[in-house]
Amino acid sequence: MPHADSLILMLVSGLVLAFVFGMIANRFKLSPLVGYLLAGVTVGPFTPGYVADTELAPQLAEIGVILLMFGVGLHFSPKDLMKVRHVALPGALAQIVLATLLGWGVGRLVGLGDLEAWLMGFSLSIASTVVLIRALEERRQLASDVGRIAVGWLIVEDLVIVVALVLLPLLLGRTGATPQEVAAGIGLTLLKIGVFVAAMLVVGGRVLPWLLTRIAHTRSRELFTLGVLAIALGIAWVAYKVFGASFALGAFVAGLVVNGSPLGHSAAERSLPLRDAFAVLFFVSVGMLFDPRVLIEQPLTVALVLAIVIVGKSLAALAITAIFKLERAASLTVAASLAQVGEFSFILAGLCLSLGVMSRQTHDLILAAALISITLNPLTFMLADRLGGRPPEPTAA
Repeated sequence: MPHADSLILMLVSGLVLAFVFGMIANRFKLSPLVGYLLAGVTVGPFTPGYVADTELAPQLAEIGVILLMFGVGLHFSPKDLMKVRHVALPGALAQIVLATLLGWGVGRLVGLGDLEAWLMGFSLSIASTVVLIRALEERRQLASDVGRIAVGWLIVEDLVIVVALVLLPLLLGRTGATPQEVAAGIGLTLLKIGVFVAAMLVVGGRVLPWLLTRIAHTRSRELFTLGVLAIALGIAWVAYKVFGASFALGAFVAGLVVNGSPLGHSAAERSLPLRDAFAVLFFVSVGMLFDPRVLIEQPLTVALVLAIVIVGKSLAALAITAIFKLERAASLTVAASLAQVGEFSFILAGLCLSLGVMSRQTHDLILAAALISITLNPLTFMLADRLGGRPPEPTAA
């Protein structure tokens, strides 16, 4: 069997190279995500040397998406969001609209069709929660007012992505169907999703806390961790197979229900190591899809797309926060927080690619913008600090 060791080779090469490149990125004060993506590029089909299994990688990435969305649900706090809703909710929605418009404009400028240009802009409008939280933790701002606003802003963006992952396949995956057939199909799917969400909130809201409590009474750390992961993956599968929803939505709702239980904090803590491992494999698989030749063949287009992320989104955030009369330093911090794109942009772009509504070149442009914007994000924060008059962070001895 020539491919009997494909899974082992994929895991070994992906995790080892992700660790090496992640350490190098961390050494240069960059997000480890940059290293994980570069690890994927190294074992991808567009660079010389060993090529990992390109059929197996998307399946591992799907597990990564499920656990990422489960983590979003676990950490989603309606109370925290409600505290900053007056800024985060309208601000995030307005910023998504403005960034999508900018992306559409650039897309049309470089010759994309209307639909692909809109989708590129939408993909670029979503910032990475992982990158943001890491930056705020390093700056000791996660629990501050501006930190809560920035995190609440990105939670709204994450919720928009959850809705988009449900609706886009319904809207774009029915080529040749009449408008009535599309409307009927969407209505039926939304009805099934509504039944799933209601069942999870009502039944799951009682069953899952009881189940976690029973597992906790075994006093077995392994069984508790296994139970949490079984809940995440099992509910995601039920959502997909029975109710016609996406794996991502099922995992998000599962995380949301578990988060509301008394053992929600323990569940988040115990599932974190495996969630992190599969998240790393997700970023590696995304890097495998990236063709670095786009940086050489289309440098001007890459620069325009990057300008949307770093300049366009930042200016939009500054304008929106000025309307809500945030202090200058707070506005600049929120703007710097949004000057990057990450994991959910990859998920959205990958979905559009699989639906056949986005070309590989456009997908590569989004990945290039993500890679460079995440790399430059620490410099963006430094510039925001200087303009806002915030003292620089002390360096460790």
